[in-house]
Parts: sequence; C-alpha cells; structure tokens
Amino acid sequence: MGIIEREITPIKVEDFFIVLNNYHAKFDFPVHYHPEFELNFVFNSNGKRIIGDSILEYNNSDLVLVGPNTPHAWMGNNNHDDARVITIQFQQSLFSEETLNRKLMTPIREMIDKSYRGILFSLETQEAISDRIMHLCDKSGFDSFLEFLSILYDLSISRNQTLLSSASFVNKFESSKSKRIKVVSDFIQQNFKRNIKLKEAADLVNMSETAFSHYFKRHTHRSFTEYIHDIRVGNAARLLIESEDSIAEIGYECGFNNLSNFNRIFRKKKGCTPREFKNNQELISKYKV
Repeated sequence: MGIIEREITPIKVEDFFIVLNNYHAKFDFPVHYHPEFELNFVFNSNGKRIIGDSILEYNNSDLVLVGPNTPHAWMGNNNHDDARVITIQFQQSLFSEETLNRKLMTPIREMIDKSYRGILFSLETQEAISDRIMHLCDKSGFDSFLEFLSILYDLSISRNQTLLSSASFVNKFESSKSKRIKVVSDFIQQNFKRNIKLKEAADLVNMSETAFSHYFKRHTHRSFTEYIHDIRVGNAARLLIESEDSIAEIGYECGFNNLSNFNRIFRKKKGCTPREFKNNQELISKYKV
C-alpha cells in the first residue's frame, strides 16, 4: 500500500474531543491515518471515500466513524461551493477499559471495536442526527461534552450500520470474550488459503457442527463461511494493492478455487470486481509520500 501520510491532529491532552468545522471544503487532504478516532460528517458533496481497502462513491452526504490508524480520505468532486465537512476527533484514552466494560456502555464499546473497519451510518441516521452534530460546533463547556456522549450513544444504537474495510486489511478483528472464538479465528487466519471444513473448526472446540455453527454466528454476527470469505477478500485486497501478481494468482493464493468464484465473492463484498478494485487503487497509491 506504500507509505500513507500520518496526520498530526490538533487535539490536546486536556481535550475530551475537538470539532473541526470546514466550510467550502476542497477535499485536498491525502490518504492519511492518526491514532485518534474520527467522526466525519460530509454534506453538499459527492465523490469517492477511501477507508482502508474500501473505495466507494458517496452522494450528497456521508457520516462515517473511523478508528485509530485506519487509512482514510474523502475525495470530493468540488462541484459544490457549499460543500462542508464537520470532523469530530477524540482520543483512545477518552474511555478507560473499566468504563467501557460497564453494561450501559456496551453499545459504545461495540461501536468502538468495529470502528477500525470504518462504520458508515445510514441516511436515516444522518437525517436524525445532523442538526445535533452541526449545533455541537456552537456548544462549549461541559454541556458540549454531555451532548457529544449522547451523540456517540445514539450512533451506537442506530440501525443499518455498514462496515467498510475488510477486517484482515486493517489487522483488527472484532473482539470477543469467547476463548473458543479466539481459537477458531486464529485457526482460520493460519489456514484460510486452503479449504477449511466446518467440522475441523467444531472439533477444535469440542462442539458438534450444528451447535458450533449457531455459536459462531451468535458471537461474530456472520456465518462460518461468511467469516472465511471476509478474511480471504481482505487479504486479496491487500495483495491487489501491494503485489504485481495476476488477479488469478492472487485469487488462488487467498483460497479461492477458481477465478469466477473469486470475482463473484469479491464483488459481493466490495461492490466491484478485483480488476476494478486494482484500477481504483491508483486513488491510494498516487498519494504515497
């Protein structure tokens, strides 16, 4: 992927969070990363959004939470003079582990865990919360912090969230308290290049195939097969950017048994074919430092 620019954000140690209000946005900041969380609200604009290995178009408005050190950028077409971006940044240390482990904080903890892949919030959520985000720019003091927490909570319980980047691309996997899931996920990471049978995974944790299948989906929110597909597609996306190998070679290297299967599953996960994705990677590579 090359060297992506590391941004030094203006947030200070004593800040709970900061709000950056950018009118007439030019979208000229390159693909970058930083150790802070970032909630980015873009409106009156259209273009392409890059989050990890996700390169997708957005139209008119966009609301995404990006986790620490995940490469990201918005590339607006600059067709709208009134394009505006409100960026809210907060540090990883804002919430202690003890705070996040309290029951009331469960939705926020789960949202933070997923944010490393980038979370796109639905248009319905954007419409419901847009005024509050804009008014946050005008608030100050403790009231602003309370409203910020309220916004985070409402986002965390909102419906129809979409994870953007592949988990394996950003090297961050959904956390789970289950030791069984950890054992199986490690096994999949080590063996995704070959055909993995459900029985193999079930035997690892001494469960029947049926019981394991239900257990795995309850903890990962995906079927066993879908989980493997996510790992394979994430690794394929990385190779499509970094490697000079052919698309067919990359598909076989990542566990797909034929090119048509690779194309079908990749398109389902990424919304484009591997070749289209490889062509789009120029949007990233042209911003190498």
